[in-house]
Amino acid sequence: MDQETQEYYDNYFSLFITDGWKQLTEDFSNNVLSINSVEAVKDANDMYFRKGQLNVLAHLLNMENIVSTNYDEANKSEEND
Repeated sequence: MDQETQEYYDNYFSLFITDGWKQLTEDFSNNVLSINSVEAVKDANDMYFRKGQLNVLAHLLNMENIVSTNYDEANKSEEND
């Protein structure tokens, strides 16, 4: 892995261990609960908007797993080369 790519991953790993990241993901998790409620949906457009919000929040909440998996895969492919 080149230095730039390693730094990219190191920056994410440094972010994930901060209290700020933990706080942010906790807030996002709480937001998911309120956004995922169909009771507050006004119409179909609002439902699709909420679906988009949930998609973005799911991606952000899974970011740590996504980055870790990608890092592991990048290291595996280098070992195989």
